[in-house]
Amino acid sequence: MKRSAFFAVTTLLFAIVISLSAPTYQRAAASPPVVTVLLDGLPIRFDVPPQIITGRTLVPFRLIAEAININVSWDGDTRTISASDGKTRVMLQIDNKTAQVNDLPSPLDAPPVIINGRTLVPLRFFSEAFGCLVNWDSETRTIRIVSPPSSMNVIGFYALGDARTSSWTNLFGAPFPATGSGNTDTVRELALGWYTIDAQGNLLTRSPRTAWQRPSGWEIVLATAKKFGFRTEMVVHENDRGGLLTAFLNDEQAMSRAVAAIAQEAALYHGVNLNLEELGLYAAGETRQQIRDSFTRFIAMLAPPLREAGRTLTLTIHPPNSSFLGYDYAALGQLADRIIVMAHDYGPKPEPLNRVVQAVEMALAAVPREKLVLAISAPSETGESILEKIGVAKRYRLQGISLWRLGLVTADMWTAIGQTITRR
Repeated sequence: MKRSAFFAVTTLLFAIVISLSAPTYQRAAASPPVVTVLLDGLPIRFDVPPQIITGRTLVPFRLIAEAININVSWDGDTRTISASDGKTRVMLQIDNKTAQVNDLPSPLDAPPVIINGRTLVPLRFFSEAFGCLVNWDSETRTIRIVSPPSSMNVIGFYALGDARTSSWTNLFGAPFPATGSGNTDTVRELALGWYTIDAQGNLLTRSPRTAWQRPSGWEIVLATAKKFGFRTEMVVHENDRGGLLTAFLNDEQAMSRAVAAIAQEAALYHGVNLNLEELGLYAAGETRQQIRDSFTRFIAMLAPPLREAGRTLTLTIHPPNSSFLGYDYAALGQLADRIIVMAHDYGPKPEPLNRVVQAVEMALAAVPREKLVLAISAPSETGESILEKIGVAKRYRLQGISLWRLGLVTADMWTAIGQTITRR
């Protein structure tokens, strides 16, 4: 009898354990997978996960509004959300299935709600109200949002190519010196890659070390740029291979000579684009600081005469997360009119999005967004991936993008750029 009672109690306990553990497993298994939201290829990270209610995805309104650069406000008394981009005004009220778009009623499939202290709004309605395209991928449970075209500066690097990669033909859609509309409705500025310097500070139009040179017929390029309304900057390019730039930046007379020559030549252009690369490879400590200080000193010498002559100064330099650490972004951001962040050449192609985002965020920690331009290297991208890079510039509200270089930008890239950028 005792043995039978023991087995009966054991069986009962086992049944209780199974009955208690089964629902827990079922609840875990029944939890819906996470919904991922991508804006121009970049993930939006919400503090409250997206919720699917009556077949519609709802997300925290402030985060989605900030991501697409919409101004929003919250009225706690009426529990009303107001959002505007200057053209469209949207009002939504908690638990109300009718929104107002420019004072006209608009029905909602799902009303705004409050969950865990956060106000959530219907994602598709809110995004499309401000001109975004929204697509749902049911297999991956991913919502892809394409933001509306933004007014943004596009700088095209114009350098000597060949018949197949001609900067002129790529821009004007016709062989030199003929012109057509080509892609002139997209580009706003030309960075003319025609100059270099030597260790003694002499300004050269033909590099003895690279293919960098000013082409014959350059006067026609300048005249045509003026006709099409392009701003132009003369690009002075060199790298530190063999210690050339290190020697130059440690020679006061060489720097003074370069400043005088560049300022004089700049009279032909709207400004100067200084592209001195590869400073401070893996430099650290005092060595890194010395390199940074010497480059900053040169910029401090060059900026005043250019400014007095009404010319701009752009710096095209390596990003803060590169191996070249010889650039003091905070100091340079105060001296230059803008900085083009060369967030490319990380290794993989297309360029890894997380590294590009990191570069921009690090630059923004030291330089105002209106002074920053994101450099895009066309050989590293595709028509699809270039949208993601432009999306970074749009998300962080940078001044614009630059393209290295005209002649290498493919037809599908031009199409992608035209779909997401309007000429400023």
